[in-house]
Amino acid sequence: MQVAITRLIANEVDGQMGGVKSIPSPAISADERSHEVDHPSSQIAHFGAEQPLRLDCGVDLTPFQIAYQTYGELNADRSNAVLICHALTGDQHVANVHPVTGKPGWWETLVGPGRPIDPKHYFIICSNVIGGCMGSTGPASINPSTGKVWGLDFPVITIPDMVRAQAMLVDRLGVDTLFAVVGGSMGGMQVLQWTAAYPGRVFSALAIACATRHSAQNIAFHELGRQAVMADPDWHGGGYADHGIHPHRGLAVARMAAHITYLSDAALHRKFGRRMQDRELPTFSFDADFQVESYLRYQGSSFVERFDANSYLYLTRAMDYFDIAADHGGVLARAFAEIATRFCVVSFTSDWLFPTSESRALVHALNASSARVSFAEIETDRGHDAFLLDVPEFFDISRAFLQSAGKARGLKDG
Repeated sequence: MQVAITRLIANEVDGQMGGVKSIPSPAISADERSHEVDHPSSQIAHFGAEQPLRLDCGVDLTPFQIAYQTYGELNADRSNAVLICHALTGDQHVANVHPVTGKPGWWETLVGPGRPIDPKHYFIICSNVIGGCMGSTGPASINPSTGKVWGLDFPVITIPDMVRAQAMLVDRLGVDTLFAVVGGSMGGMQVLQWTAAYPGRVFSALAIACATRHSAQNIAFHELGRQAVMADPDWHGGGYADHGIHPHRGLAVARMAAHITYLSDAALHRKFGRRMQDRELPTFSFDADFQVESYLRYQGSSFVERFDANSYLYLTRAMDYFDIAADHGGVLARAFAEIATRFCVVSFTSDWLFPTSESRALVHALNASSARVSFAEIETDRGHDAFLLDVPEFFDISRAFLQSAGKARGLKDG
């Protein structure tokens, strides 16, 4: 057993954000969004009736598809594959321009040429989770038995369901053992589920800003978001696709509420304080007088351009159900009994969504199971979203962990 505990300080300089405007309605049409749902701008793996996905709810999902992207090349002995697991609102476009928004990949700070996860060294796989809305089968997809959008007829899915689907994709790609599984937040949950469900298939695991179960507080925040979506008169009991509309107001509010949890009080104060938005005096109205209000409205309105409301309900519920210990008699260490996987667990001091105490509980369980684990708590005021931002100490830790694991794996460029 090897345990390394590190506390690091992330220095950062952020400029002020000004001129952010609220967008009253989505700029992307329903037709454009639905095209990416079933015919994504990425690779697709189709699974027919002979390969059903057995869901935790007792339903066999068939047929279904998984949309994914790959970067780099698989080496001769197929030992350099890295699976990236995305967070709640992410997708497979981890290191390429997003086909809907035109923005860079969501984790280009960590994945890409010269980055810790470099396609020059690794064969990188990132798939849209089952239940998502960017090409993998989910509530926004067409139900083949009816010819209509699934909506709430889609079965409820779990984090283990997502991982089982990913395992089927990895099999399809001819990879037996993954060199590394990497992810933050909901992606980190998938990382932990991979190690618990397929310990022999994961050589190393980088679990970031996550937990082995969702807390009551996090479930409460998710319920707030779901209720905002369902209260939108355009939701129509989940059947909004049949009406040719989208509950963008409710989904935007859900995103605004969630985005607050991704930040910290210090980060909000540093970015915005009580500064006014394009004015010197208050309007004495309910317009976005403050920069922070305008910022949140922008976050909400831009989110609905690329995300499906029902998918948001399904994925938040999947996170709520996640509890590794519950699947192992209530004893977390049993989930990692005699595991050979090398772990690196990373937390951030200002992350109150997945606080360091959750990471420490995971590390203690791994210690109890005699697993190889290193743990780093990075001091930063950037909150939960720190793992997506430019935090050099996080990159250094990730690079060092993967290089060390690569040497143990026998990778030439590890």
